[in-house]
Amino acid sequence: MMAGYPPLTASPAWNALASHHSKVGDLHLRKLFADDPKRGERMAVEAAGIYLDYSKNRIVDETLTLLLRLADDCGLRARIDAMFSGEKINITENRAVLHVALRAPKEASIVVDGNNVVPDVHAVLDRMTDFSNQVRSGAWIGYTGKRIQNIVNIGIGGSDLGPVMAYEALKAYGDPALTFRFVSNIDGTDFAEATRDLDPAETLFIVSSKTFTTLETMTNAESAREWTLKGLGGDVSAVAKHFVAVSTNALKVSEFGIDVANIFGFWDWVGGRYSLCGAIGLSTMLAIGPRNFRSMLEGFHEIDEHFRTTPFERNLPVLMGLMAVWYNDFFGAETVAILPYEQYLKRFPAYLQQLTMESNGKHVTLDGKQVNYSTGPIYWGEPGTNGQHSFYQLIHQGTRFIPCDFIAFVETLNPVGRHHDILVANVLAQSEALAFGRTADQVKTEDTPDWLVPHRVFEGNRPSNTILLGRLTPNALGKLVALYEHSVFTQGAIWHIDSFDQWGVELGKVLAQRIIPELQSIAKPKLQHDSSTNALIARYRKLRNQ
Repeated sequence: MMAGYPPLTASPAWNALASHHSKVGDLHLRKLFADDPKRGERMAVEAAGIYLDYSKNRIVDETLTLLLRLADDCGLRARIDAMFSGEKINITENRAVLHVALRAPKEASIVVDGNNVVPDVHAVLDRMTDFSNQVRSGAWIGYTGKRIQNIVNIGIGGSDLGPVMAYEALKAYGDPALTFRFVSNIDGTDFAEATRDLDPAETLFIVSSKTFTTLETMTNAESAREWTLKGLGGDVSAVAKHFVAVSTNALKVSEFGIDVANIFGFWDWVGGRYSLCGAIGLSTMLAIGPRNFRSMLEGFHEIDEHFRTTPFERNLPVLMGLMAVWYNDFFGAETVAILPYEQYLKRFPAYLQQLTMESNGKHVTLDGKQVNYSTGPIYWGEPGTNGQHSFYQLIHQGTRFIPCDFIAFVETLNPVGRHHDILVANVLAQSEALAFGRTADQVKTEDTPDWLVPHRVFEGNRPSNTILLGRLTPNALGKLVALYEHSVFTQGAIWHIDSFDQWGVELGKVLAQRIIPELQSIAKPKLQHDSSTNALIARYRKLRNQ
């Protein structure tokens, strides 16, 4: 917890919200809209090309006033200023948090330890641009003289989820002459399927690992190296023509056989899940081209500036973050559904899972004290309209309270008959149905038998945001990702947690390194785990060796 702030649940604003919830928590959206015919127009904000309709949330004007007071009490403005100024707000790792610097314009100045980091950022972007232009033009050729046709990104976590999401989201802007694959899982099937139909002579691997020691990434990279050399006659000099690295460990990269001139670096003040805008986005730049990539960065930056400068009552990420706290901590909502009505965004919910849950899945405050409130809801979702024929049943009529974010675009990238109007009609209908439902009296007017009426009733009062943009462009994608980045930041600031470390991923890694030799040793190992783990290791060894 930052010095100067009382325990969250002891703050006047928090207790005022708790008291307020007891008064308004059961109000139905039917009544709220009936009492305020202009509510749908009034509770909406437009900024940077994003229209946010938050009117279908279970809030009244006083709720927003109290949430904004909570933001002030928790020092949200100071936290925002600290991040943008390069203060080391990732306290457990003593690091600045400056993904915003990755998309800052050249003339900007963001100082870390006395140095303006923006020129370094743009130097890497310029090198990425030169490399991308070489590959996309055919000037970069492989070991046998063939041009590169296939690009395989090897990474995991933020080195994979961001690039995969962006590639799928912006596929309409890609070069159809290039094939892209992504390998992350340690399961050998992932690598085998990604390379099954590729020609090593035409394939370039991007190995993304900061330390060049990440177990999954380097295991896959070694397999890629063996696959390449096997297909190209075994000359190790071929590696330099078919591999580049996104890393900071020049020695390890060189030992692997990659030319150090083809290392694209990044910095410890950018967390993996926030790194798409830098060298981790190399595969994205190769796919959509440098111009489109820079347009995406401009979209990120526009929301960065909106978040940094806009009063909280009109600040899109702040409003979204505060309402997430409202539902998580006062309604007991355990999950949030992300529902993009855009097929190109099919990997967006998976991307947000890491962004949100790795950031705010924390159980102690900034000063190491146990929290006594909920943090980090579970984010999940699928594109519409597919989800409507799957899990929407539970959202509409189940016993779980699940706030939803609907994401839609006015224009489609693929105009086919009436498809897009039907798609948009569905997203609007779903938010309406969730909010207002259908009463027993309404069901009875449809000549429904009495015994069937309860089954066809929709309680409604299920909250949602609707996020509407013009068209899915690289620029729009940047805005959308930044919107959620800063909403996550807002939630973490309210909860007084460190949203930028991820110690929770470490213990399993350490234990896996201990178990690997126990699975592989020829001699029977002496096992000193718990009885369950010991028995599972023994069972695996027995079945494998039969």
